[in-house]
Amino acid sequence: MQRESRRAIDRHLLAFVSAIVAGAATAPCAQAQTLSVVHNFTGGSDGGNPVDGLMMDSKGMLFGTASSGGSAGLGVVFKARGNGSLVVLHTFNGGTDGATPNGGVIADASGALYGTTTAGGASGQGTVYRVKGSQEAVLYSFGGGTDGADPQAGLVMDPAGNLYGTTTAGGTSGNGTVFELVPPAGRKGSWTEKVLYSFGAGPDGAAPVARVTLDAAGNLYGTTSAGGAYGYGTVFQLTPGSPWTETILHSFQNLDDGATPYAGLVADAAGNLYGAATDGGANGGGTVFELAPSGGSWNFSVLASQPGWGISGTFRDLVLDGAGNIYGTTHCDGANGAGTIYALSPSGGSWTYTLLYTFTGGSDGLYSISNLVLKRGKLYGTTIDGGADGAGVIYKLTP
Repeated sequence: MQRESRRAIDRHLLAFVSAIVAGAATAPCAQAQTLSVVHNFTGGSDGGNPVDGLMMDSKGMLFGTASSGGSAGLGVVFKARGNGSLVVLHTFNGGTDGATPNGGVIADASGALYGTTTAGGASGQGTVYRVKGSQEAVLYSFGGGTDGADPQAGLVMDPAGNLYGTTTAGGTSGNGTVFELVPPAGRKGSWTEKVLYSFGAGPDGAAPVARVTLDAAGNLYGTTSAGGAYGYGTVFQLTPGSPWTETILHSFQNLDDGATPYAGLVADAAGNLYGAATDGGANGGGTVFELAPSGGSWNFSVLASQPGWGISGTFRDLVLDGAGNIYGTTHCDGANGAGTIYALSPSGGSWTYTLLYTFTGGSDGLYSISNLVLKRGKLYGTTIDGGADGAGVIYKLTP
């Protein structure tokens, strides 16, 4: 199970940049929005092949990572304006500073950015880093043992400044971890890593690719891309304690519920969780699902089944707007096999699926393995490939 899940991640998340895709199904609804390219990555000093999408600050500045490019070809952290200008904040050199950032970034109140690299660091197993201004500091280097290895996703921060994340490998069984990083008590000193949970590849899940979500009570929620009762991944909850306790909220069966959730979870004001499975479902291209708390348990329901094939569905987190609409991307379905942007709108107890945009795979970008950020009705995201130079784009979708 561990070997197969690692092959799937490597094949479809890292090496997917150069894949050739054919035979995708056409989505059912007409698109009615305009996509414009904000920045074309060249694969040179500005970076290339952004995986995880973007973060936007209160001023509308976009921040993210590119998994390749830069002076060493091993990725960058950048900021970009809506007019297309891009500034590289840090170029990874592949040594102790890290390499290949597939996860996005988050910011603290001071504007410092935090993220992960899948490789590099003191042991070559990935890092957690902070970038403030143009200065990078490595907060933790994974050793590849029980502490974890190969973090693919970004982080979440609690009000005390503690960071939480996942690794796809390492841990006591080699199948990934959920970890916490605790800052030093003073301004000086080292951050301390705590492994909150190690996945065992059985019914508890294996190979978490997505970041975790934190609620007000300190519980963590996330997904694993493999393991579970049927071997197709899980949705889990971790409850604080000594030790932390895992509860499986859903085990995917590769039936109408979907399979292989690479995306994480988002929560609404009522505490309902929303996520996506990248594979399976009634239409073959994954599902969008909801988990609603009810009397101490959770009710799982499928909101939409994506058209597509294999793991052509949603790779990264969904986004909710104030009206309860859900937005997401699929990475290689659609009429051109190049990915789509879609919306789900609640209506009379059901959900209406709308196809907002179908990528052509050309100058508009190819394979959106991206979250979306929403500002004033406009959606911003990235593609991992395509664009004028073939190294991906930042795009804006306007109503």
